[in-house]
Amino acid sequence: MAALETGPNIASADDFYEELIELHRGLTDEQSALLNAKLILLLANHIGDMTILRAAMAAAREDIAPKCDSNHTPEQR
Repeated sequence: MAALETGPNIASADDFYEELIELHRGLTDEQSALLNAKLILLLANHIGDMTILRAAMAAAREDIAPKCDSNHTPEQR
């Protein structure tokens, strides 16, 4: 079973980041969010392993607190 790679693993990370930023240039916030969602789904499909995808989702969410509103507490989500 494969494990989620969280260490540096992109040969040209700076080039990738630059291209990712350029991909968003000129887009509205809504278009940028849509682009991110499409990219996530394309990459998730490419990975295809639910164990890896769950680990990635947990890692991405790890240090992000849920937004609390007046109608729900974090425990109700």
